[in-house]
Amino acid sequence: MGNKTKFNFAVCVNLKKRIHEMNMKSEMFFLKRAIEIARQGIRRGFGPFGAVIVKDGEIISEANNTVVLSHDPTAHAEVLAIRKASDILGSHDLTGCILYCSCEPCPMCLGAIYWGGLTKVVYASDRFEAEASGFSDNLIYNEINLDPTRRKIEFEHKPEAGGDEVFRIWNETENKSRY
Repeated sequence: MGNKTKFNFAVCVNLKKRIHEMNMKSEMFFLKRAIEIARQGIRRGFGPFGAVIVKDGEIISEANNTVVLSHDPTAHAEVLAIRKASDILGSHDLTGCILYCSCEPCPMCLGAIYWGGLTKVVYASDRFEAEASGFSDNLIYNEINLDPTRRKIEFEHKPEAGGDEVFRIWNETENKSRY
């Protein structure tokens, strides 16, 4: 019985190792797919960014950066992939989804990732490699931490306008969908 127990333990350890290796291969497959989408995007006149959203090992959505061609500064690959995945899954909650992207997400995309509830992000290039190619997010990273009165773009807070009324109504509303 002792040998049988050791054998089962060894099989278990080997199985865990094989599952881990398969997951790593899957991650590399999806990451390389995001890179290929970025490469294809460049050939089609898009920005050099690609994103893939995966749930339960299946690709839910893919997207290129289309900022210039769509005249939309929010049309980053990650945001577009999140929009598509939300539409396909019929939910704003993307818990359990993994985002694979060709580059580290910018601050805007990072916000969308958190708002969407994605579980994990895997990226190939980092923000410094993007910066070396002319895509710098340093200004935004720095501005986020500043008091609004110290930002480069003028921010003016007007509490007397009554915006708090909207939140009062929200707080009193029953059966609201929280997100």
